[in-house]
Amino acid sequence: MSFQIGIDGGGTKTECILVDATGAIVGRQLAPGCNPSVVGPEQARHIVTDALCTLRDQSKTQNPKSKISETRLFMAGAAGFWQEFAAALTDFGHVRAAADSLPVLELATDGAPGLVIHAGTGSFVAARGPDGKVHYAGGIGWRFGDPGSGYELGRRAVARGLLELQGWQPRTPLAALVCDYTQLGDTADAAAVTRYYYQHGEPNRIIAALAPAVLRLAVEGDATAHALVTESAGELVAFAVRVATNLFPGVPLDTLRVGLSGALLTHSVVAAALAPRAPFALTPITAAPIEGVRRLLVRER
Repeated sequence: MSFQIGIDGGGTKTECILVDATGAIVGRQLAPGCNPSVVGPEQARHIVTDALCTLRDQSKTQNPKSKISETRLFMAGAAGFWQEFAAALTDFGHVRAAADSLPVLELATDGAPGLVIHAGTGSFVAARGPDGKVHYAGGIGWRFGDPGSGYELGRRAVARGLLELQGWQPRTPLAALVCDYTQLGDTADAAAVTRYYYQHGEPNRIIAALAPAVLRLAVEGDATAHALVTESAGELVAFAVRVATNLFPGVPLDTLRVGLSGALLTHSVVAAALAPRAPFALTPITAAPIEGVRRLLVRER
C-alpha cells in the first residue's frame, strides 16, 4: 500500500495530510508556521521534518509494509530554500516543492484557466493561463505593499487613526481602536501611538492584527472603516484585472473563472462591495487550502 503526503506551509501554520490510494485523507498533522523568512531556516526545516516523520509513522500504523510514494510541499517563503529541502529528503517518495499559491488556485479553477485573488496577512494573484502555465503576481510583502491584505488594511487604519488623534480628520471609532491595540489607554496621543507601532519588534504582525477589528467596524456600519476595507481590497481586484488582461488578451473577462480566497475577501460585506468593481464574477472559496493540496495530489498523481 502506498500513500502520499501533502503540506500547506505558511507563516501562521503548517497543515499536513496523509492521503491513501483512493484520494481520501487518512492522517493529519498541524504544526506551527514554517516560513523561513519568519522563523529562520533551521526552525523551518525542523518543523516540516517533524511533521513529515509523524505522517510517515501514521502510514506505518495503518500498514507496516506501506511506503510514501510522493510528497508535495506547497510552501511560503523562498522557493530555492524549499527546493533544496525537497531534494535532500529521503524515504518520502518523489518529493516536489511549489508555491503555497497553487492549492487555492486549484480550488478556484479546478485545473482550468483562471485566477485566484488571495488576501491573508499578505496578498497575491495566482493564475493559470490558456496554455496551462501558472503565473504568480504581487505578494511582494508588507514592506512594499500587498493591497487587500490584513497588513495593508491595518496600516490604513493606523494612518487614519493617527490623523484623527492629531485633529486633522473627524474623530471616528478607528482612533479608539488604534489606541486600544497599543494598550496605552484612552488618553494616548498621536506621538505615543506612533512610537508604539514604530518600536514594536513585529510591526507586520501587530498591524495586521487590526484587520479583523476594522472589518467588524465596517460590518457594524462605520462608514470610514467600510471605505478603508473596500479601497484596500479594491486595489487588489484592480491589480487582478491587469493580470487577467495581460494573460488572456482578446478573451471576455466575464467568461473567466475567478475565485476569492482568504477570510477578508470572502467576508460577505467585502465580497458585495467588490462585485461592482470587477469585470468578472468573484466566487468566494469556502474550502480550506489543504483541500486544494489534496485535489492536486489526486489530479497530478
